[in-house]
Amino acid sequence: MTEFTVHLPNRPGSLADLAERIAAVGVNIEALAAMGMDESGTVKLIVDDEAATRRMLEHHGLLFEERRVITTMLPHRPGSVAAMTRRLADAGINIDAMYLLRTTPEGLEFAVAVDDDTQQKAS
Repeated sequence: MTEFTVHLPNRPGSLADLAERIAAVGVNIEALAAMGMDESGTVKLIVDDEAATRRMLEHHGLLFEERRVITTMLPHRPGSVAAMTRRLADAGINIDAMYLLRTTPEGLEFAVAVDDDTQQKAS
């Protein structure tokens, strides 16, 4: 699974334009986080078709980065997220991003991105 970080101007319609372009190539957004600061905006996406998303972003000349994320399923009960994040912290792994992908009766599915230095240490 891949996380795309897309840099956009922080103005009305920027996110809508991106979402429309993603939809136009038949890609479904699995997770999204967006934030704006002053003149710039950042959108973090996880999608169901990474290759099509990459081609669309390149075709439109959008500035983006991508990195691998891992998924995990946790029990749907108090303390599950705390226990998982504590295990990572105790192992010296820094979480850069974490997304709740879906909630089911069986549990909570998360996508987790860690910093590059941590990925190298874990190898």
